[in-house]
Amino acid sequence: MAVTRAKKNTLVAKLAELFTDAKCTVGATYTGLTVANLQELRALARANNVVIKVSKNRLIRVALSQVEKFKDTDTSLLTGQLVYAFSSEDEVAPAQILAKFAKTHPELKLVAGFNGTGAALDTATVNALAQLPTKDQLRGQLVSVLAAPLRGFLTVASGTQSGFVRVLSERAKAL
Repeated sequence: MAVTRAKKNTLVAKLAELFTDAKCTVGATYTGLTVANLQELRALARANNVVIKVSKNRLIRVALSQVEKFKDTDTSLLTGQLVYAFSSEDEVAPAQILAKFAKTHPELKLVAGFNGTGAALDTATVNALAQLPTKDQLRGQLVSVLAAPLRGFLTVASGTQSGFVRVLSERAKAL
């Protein structure tokens, strides 16, 4: 059944809105995945505030041309059947979600992406984004780095006190 022009225009408008709001968008080939696999991917993405869309590349190109920051963006890597992941909250979440899913489903392969400024990302860049730590992991590392000097100071301070207590204890035994 063919999709009417009105439905295509509505879909293009929704895609343009997703591209406008997205901090990052990543496309991946999904040939060989079952419907159940795609539903699993959508659930994983939904849990991480990532939107998954499957759309024709032609409609994606039209939607990109309607967004000012993407008008001059190279779309040559958008070939074949692609699933798109959009995130308006996290710059690396779409790449990480798709890469995580691809570990258990090798049919899914990262292809290309777009950052929030309108630049196209090649496959190597998207794969590099997928390897970056999440925001929560980075926050944990920052807290650890900030707490390390304090932890060291407390260790030294408690070491002095425990040494003093040991000296007193030994002196008490000697008397």
